[in-house]
Amino acid sequence: MASTVWKGYLAFGLISVPIRLFAAARSERISFNQIHEPCGSRIKQQTYCPVCERTIERSELKKGYEVAKGRFVIVEDEEIKKIAPPSSETMEILEFVKVQDIDPIYFDASYFMVPEEAGKKAYELLLKTMEKSGFGAIAKVTMHQREYTVVVRPHGHGLTLHTMFYPEEVREVPEYGRDTDVQVKPQEAALAEKLVEGLATEFEPSKYHDEYQSQLAKLIEAKKEGQEVQAGPARKLAPVIDLMQALQQSLGQVQKKPAAREISETAEAKPARKQRARAGR
Repeated sequence: MASTVWKGYLAFGLISVPIRLFAAARSERISFNQIHEPCGSRIKQQTYCPVCERTIERSELKKGYEVAKGRFVIVEDEEIKKIAPPSSETMEILEFVKVQDIDPIYFDASYFMVPEEAGKKAYELLLKTMEKSGFGAIAKVTMHQREYTVVVRPHGHGLTLHTMFYPEEVREVPEYGRDTDVQVKPQEAALAEKLVEGLATEFEPSKYHDEYQSQLAKLIEAKKEGQEVQAGPARKLAPVIDLMQALQQSLGQVQKKPAAREISETAEAKPARKQRARAGR
């Protein structure tokens, strides 16, 4: 059973909806342990104090913030609880905005918002209203010792919450978006548009998989069986010298394959044809 990440109230005007948050997605990857090569055993990491010259227990640990070189301010858990803002218990909706107006670069983590039994009607009312209006709700919530600005939006017959980065957390890279003097020929733009059209289709996340993790799993299985693993051919990409030629060749490769859109439409049409066939029997 999924564990609750946050429990509290979603406030909308004078309406308070008791809710729980659950993580909507998590990364899945193969993890390695650190092994001591001479004996083949897994190492054990310990917390060591260089002043007392001994390993210490977790019960001896405190939170500290370095205010000067080698000087720390100790902060107690109870002191942190005392300064927690109201958003640690109540997520108040501040305003409504069009979700498409939010740049995805601000999105961080995603959570499913589930109502408690007493709040189901108010939750459903808010969900239906937001679905009809096309608006998302901006609110604030405190969890994991941080106050987040969040957007709540309808998704899959429920409300989904996305924590967002603050503007000062979005990095700036001096080299990004600076090549404004580069000139693109109309013929190059036309071919590029055709290439995009040839690859255009509906987004189906189930089509995409982590090939690296799959290969890693095969590597581990092979080594478990005492087999050697052969490396696949490395793909070499040469720098593009003639952009028009590269576009024409790329377009030619795309045209040899069935269009992605046609594949999607064919896949959708198959169930319909089967239903018509059954109906005609």
